[in-house]
Amino acid sequence: MTRTPFDALGTPATVLVGLIGAGIQLSRSAAMHEAEGAAQGLRLVYRLLDADRMDPVPPIAELLRAAELCGFAGLNITFPYKLAVTEHLDSLSDDAQALGAVNTVVFRDGLRLGFNTDLGGFSDSFAAEMAGVPRRDVLQIGAGGAGLAVAFALLDNGVEHLAVHDLDRPRAETLVATIAKRYGRDRVSLAADVDGRFDGVVNATPMGMAKLPGSPYPVDRLTPDMWVADVIYFPLETELVRAAKALGCRAIGGAGMAVGQAVRAFRHFTGRDADPARMRARFEALGDDGGAAPIA
Repeated sequence: MTRTPFDALGTPATVLVGLIGAGIQLSRSAAMHEAEGAAQGLRLVYRLLDADRMDPVPPIAELLRAAELCGFAGLNITFPYKLAVTEHLDSLSDDAQALGAVNTVVFRDGLRLGFNTDLGGFSDSFAAEMAGVPRRDVLQIGAGGAGLAVAFALLDNGVEHLAVHDLDRPRAETLVATIAKRYGRDRVSLAADVDGRFDGVVNATPMGMAKLPGSPYPVDRLTPDMWVADVIYFPLETELVRAAKALGCRAIGGAGMAVGQAVRAFRHFTGRDADPARMRARFEALGDDGGAAPIA
């Protein structure tokens, strides 16, 4: 049997990991990682390093150093540190480098290794749950936060043309330019509004969260032959997803992306493959009262 750095003789190994972010007390990451660790015979401890509970708030460099000194194997990174953390790492994975953002840091052999599992998380979810949907013209609403990872994943999964809309036009223009550089100008365009005929609509904005109800796409414009994907998982079904399903559309919420990125992070932290179905079951067991954080 191939041994991992956290295999132990006699007693379960202890793996210390955590999440750095602001306002993360309701994150589901701890529950998913600790349950999966226990199922694999690991004593995995997942701690929240919440900037909203620190006064004064240390810079990200100090938080990373503190985690290293305390023996953390790695960290998930969420808002508002995904960009800033890149300046304090020794290397970036291909996805992290392409996106310019990191959501997983591993401490190994004195080095800080940066990864981005958002792209893979959404890609895995889309591929599994949206097989066979038409992909000629797709509208993505939202160019901030996870917007770039979602856009890359959509194009990697065969979307022929992606129209990007954001109320912050300069931000949308920046996203379109970044996508065009990687995939070609003919595969992306700026959408001044949400008018038009699309095969599918993807919500990459915070609208639809429990604390920000509503839908970024007018639900009365949905038609049964469209499909809908949402990155939000709290609630498990947003207004947009509920309306789409009621009309007979293929529709997925953000649970798949959240679990997918956690599965990949678990592998980075422990060297072991997580069971996606088991992590998904743990995630869904928390229901709509189990808390949430931005993606992580």
